[in-house]
Amino acid sequence: MGMTMTEKIFARHAGLDHVEPGQLIKCQVDVVLGNDITAPPAIKEFDRIGKPVFDKDKIVLVPDHFAPNKDIKSAEQSKIMRDFARKHKITHYFEVGRMGIEHVLLPEAGLVAPGEVIIGADSHTCTYGALGAFATGVGSTDMGATMATGETWFKVPSSIKVELTGIMPEWVCGKDLILTLIGMIGVDGARYQSLEFTGDGIASLSMTDRLTISNMAIEAGAKNGIFPVDAITMEYVTGRVTKTYEVVQADEDAVYERVITIDLGALSPVVAMPHLPENVRPINEVPEIKIDQVVIGSCTNGRIEDLAQAAAILADHAVHEDIRLIIIPGSQAVYLEAMKLGYIETFIKAGGVVSTPTCGPCLGGYMGILAAGERAVATTNRNFRGRMGHVDSEVYLSGPAVAAASAVTGRISAPWEVVK
Repeated sequence: MGMTMTEKIFARHAGLDHVEPGQLIKCQVDVVLGNDITAPPAIKEFDRIGKPVFDKDKIVLVPDHFAPNKDIKSAEQSKIMRDFARKHKITHYFEVGRMGIEHVLLPEAGLVAPGEVIIGADSHTCTYGALGAFATGVGSTDMGATMATGETWFKVPSSIKVELTGIMPEWVCGKDLILTLIGMIGVDGARYQSLEFTGDGIASLSMTDRLTISNMAIEAGAKNGIFPVDAITMEYVTGRVTKTYEVVQADEDAVYERVITIDLGALSPVVAMPHLPENVRPINEVPEIKIDQVVIGSCTNGRIEDLAQAAAILADHAVHEDIRLIIIPGSQAVYLEAMKLGYIETFIKAGGVVSTPTCGPCLGGYMGILAAGERAVATTNRNFRGRMGHVDSEVYLSGPAVAAASAVTGRISAPWEVVK
């Protein structure tokens, strides 16, 4: 019996010839990630163990949730992580000014590679499955133990094959695909399973699309989301990843719990209505809903292609007088590239504000908190009640094109309403 991509990666890292769903295994880990919220409690657990770090080159620490620090408490959290990084000479600690949103930064910096096992004390660590790696979120206790031992345990997940065909139409992006999938199966439709994306349609998906799709696998309850390594993957990692890695492919006779087929050509821009990512409607079925704020960015849609799509909508247009438009590039490199390409000027001239890279409003942190009764369209990954502020506010999830168009009209809108 053959193995899926996830099963093969697990078998190699556990030193086994074969693994199967439900099996408990102990794996060597290639990357351990923490941020300014999750790393401090992990460091506390690590200190209790009383061992040195297992490998200073394999631990990555990124202050991105409340950084630049918004208050005294967030400053203290960041200081705990900063002091730990200095004490243990952590190679990949990214200070403010050199950091980015963690799940944008790590692939961009070549710190994650195909075939690896990557854990992070952040639920959207599953982003790196776009590169053909197994990546998943863990708790801070697991992170602390793994920083000392270099290994952790897993229950091998069963897998769902998501077969993609066709090519996405204009203004449709990876965000629309993953929201459509979540709408089909629900927020618990892949609970503790691996979403393995396959099919001829993958060849038409950019790396930005794949990173967005893998990022939101967790919103379907999945343990991870993973893409096969192809020419697009190799083009992305070549020149970025300098360490040795081993590509895996699923066996032809791999066993899947079920198969879901999606025709990319049949997709349209969609919106996830409050208060769950599964509450998805095609844009033409969304009633007229006036909004107060638009956020374009986050680890889901803060890459240069996302900003390009927003800039194409906002060029020669003004943000509606009732709207606050907040643009958050995913990293310093994205910010610089957006400046060179004129996107930042476009956003500012349109009436938007551009932030330093930060998670900020996505988790209700800062830089765009909603008051009671306010509504926001956001390219972020969650729209739970109270996620971006007051429990009586509302968040509508979309791709960058819908978000930018909505900023112009003052209501949830399709991109073709603005770009004729």
